[in-house]
Amino acid sequence: MELLTINNVWMMICTALVFFMHLGFAFLEIGLTRQKNTINILFKNMFIITVGLLLYTLVGFNLMYPGDFNGFLGFAGFGLDAPFTDAGDLDLGYNEGYTYWTDFLFQGMFAATAATIVSGAVAERMKIGPFMIFTIIYVGLIYPIAGSWKWGGGFLDQLSTPFYDFAGSTLVHSVGGWAALVAVCLLGSRIGKFKEGEIQAIPGHNIPLATAGVIILWLGWFGFNGGSVLSADPALTSLTLVTTCLAAAAGGVVAALVSTIKYKNLDLTMFLNGILGGLVGITAGADQMSPTDAILIGGIAGAIIVFAVSLIDRLKLDDPVGAIAVHLVCGVWGTLAVGIFGELAGGSQFLSQLIGVASYAVLCIVSSFIIIYTLKKTVGIRVSEREELEGLDSHEHGMDAYPDFRLNEH
Repeated sequence: MELLTINNVWMMICTALVFFMHLGFAFLEIGLTRQKNTINILFKNMFIITVGLLLYTLVGFNLMYPGDFNGFLGFAGFGLDAPFTDAGDLDLGYNEGYTYWTDFLFQGMFAATAATIVSGAVAERMKIGPFMIFTIIYVGLIYPIAGSWKWGGGFLDQLSTPFYDFAGSTLVHSVGGWAALVAVCLLGSRIGKFKEGEIQAIPGHNIPLATAGVIILWLGWFGFNGGSVLSADPALTSLTLVTTCLAAAAGGVVAALVSTIKYKNLDLTMFLNGILGGLVGITAGADQMSPTDAILIGGIAGAIIVFAVSLIDRLKLDDPVGAIAVHLVCGVWGTLAVGIFGELAGGSQFLSQLIGVASYAVLCIVSSFIIIYTLKKTVGIRVSEREELEGLDSHEHGMDAYPDFRLNEH
């Protein structure tokens, strides 16, 4: 009982840290975009958290963990239903590491992250109504199905060499990243981003806030990866936190160095995205890597960020916060890295990782295209030119994030 209590408390702390990550995402997104769209981004982030938790309660948790189901899609009914003892107390034998309710809440915090990734990529020009509809379908239905394929004991977990994704480089980050890529393609770029074939920088309005967001996300990742140990096991938890931290540090340093060599300036935003790329990259195998492996994985992710951001710009895709490069490209890299580094390295494991990446790519591209393209052809997904130029805050919310306050003169 004492061990269960310790494990359960650790899992609840990690749940709180993952919840705190949503503040980091919000700070990062509003910091890297323009002042006139701040309320819009904050509203979307709050909507994702609140509706995501309710959807996960109603259908997502049961859809993602359907008991003995081993196929492509399982369903165990609506709403939460916990195991109880005859005495009416919550069955503490539900899991050797934590209780049913802690399991639900921890997994529920992960569920909303995928839509948050899309929020940053479509910032400053997508109508909020269609985005909310997309969030409801993607978080409520697509993410739980995707999660069931591995974490719910589905077909990827039944491969002869099971696909491995410790904390979600693919199941969370690239699931959001693929949808972000599809959304950006269907939505188009912001006005002024590409002029006469030239790429124009559109600076964010508050880089200090974006920096604070990255530090908060780094802290939250200790819960994201540390909690995925699913217990307070001292050796494995400590190793996971070390590999997570070292990958982030290496990603930031390498991204800063490569960016400086390539562009001849010390770009803070590239430094920040390098840190995030390192975190995303290590997430698939944080429990399997040595400190040296973690530094290599994070460092490679940091280099990938610089070239991925450049490639996305050359393809005329407008991603204001770098979400596609960070979460999709580094998510794929981190997933494949499990088959190259660490305890699970080998040809059969690498092949399983490729199968997993391809499976999620097909699911997410097809489903997000159907959702967003349908919205585009019915209600429309892009705000008007006037609304975009004047800002979504005033047109969609009737508010200003930074109103001018003047003292009344008497």
